[in-house]
Amino acid sequence: MRFEISIPQNRRYDVVGLGLNAVDHIVVVPHFPEFNSKVRLLTHSRQTGGQVATAMVALQKLGCKTFYIGKCGGDDAGQLVLQKLAEEGIEHATIQVTNAANQIAYILIDARSGERTIVWDRDERLAFQPEEVPEEAIKSGKILHIDGHDVQADIRAAQIARSAGMPVVIDVDNYYEGADNLLPLVDFLITSAEFPHRVTGLQEPKSALVKLKQISGSYFVAMTLGKHGVLAYHNEQFIHVEGFKVDCKDTTGAGDAFRAGFIYGLLKNLEIEDTLKTANAVAAINCQAYGAQGGLPTPKELFSFLTEAGEQKLARYLEGVN
Repeated sequence: MRFEISIPQNRRYDVVGLGLNAVDHIVVVPHFPEFNSKVRLLTHSRQTGGQVATAMVALQKLGCKTFYIGKCGGDDAGQLVLQKLAEEGIEHATIQVTNAANQIAYILIDARSGERTIVWDRDERLAFQPEEVPEEAIKSGKILHIDGHDVQADIRAAQIARSAGMPVVIDVDNYYEGADNLLPLVDFLITSAEFPHRVTGLQEPKSALVKLKQISGSYFVAMTLGKHGVLAYHNEQFIHVEGFKVDCKDTTGAGDAFRAGFIYGLLKNLEIEDTLKTANAVAAINCQAYGAQGGLPTPKELFSFLTEAGEQKLARYLEGVN
């Protein structure tokens, strides 16, 4: 079963992304510290992150041509973001806000499990406004990817994408004001495990997904489940694809990588289950390194991972269409 939704061809970019970027301070500790205690860190690094920016980096590494739209600060962290985009070959229409610091996050990683806790901040002046959305840049892509953070700008971008025949994919974990007007414009609604419950009030995952689809009207709805993979609801059927078992160092950016793998599967016209497997694989590979963008795979690395995981048919198909 494949997605019965058209993706425009002959566009300059495979994916256009509008959303967050960040600079992350990755702090690995032997265990999560107890209240009012001290713990010596194992490692510390400063890396680029952010939901949509990370997804664009992931897709670019997989051989796609991407365009990133966002705002960054006028400080050295903002410069680091711009440098990363340039290094990866990602085209961008990035507004630099000279009087604002870039979004940052301090991420504590428990070395025993790889699970992370995030403390973050974003200057309100970094919010993207609807009138700032570049219409021609949006229309230059085959697929639009957003994160639902700057809701009104995302609504404008999704409207432009819809008018240009582009599917809209969203990576969402919080229900911001105005989201009720955004979700109906989203074709592929991929959420965190908690989001359907927050929106619907239903605890049971399958019931919450069904209700979320009714509320949103989205073509496809799914919730990521960490190491347990993903649960989707489509054409009145539930699809659960278990995650791959790996030696997890850091779950930071796993969801961003998942969305990138999902979009990659869409572009390759994979069957639905194989699209979800590919998304799981990209996320699992990334979890084997520190940082949101630390382990994002190349097509060769994805092929090797899938082959070793027993997914030879999928690996060969991807190799053939690259």
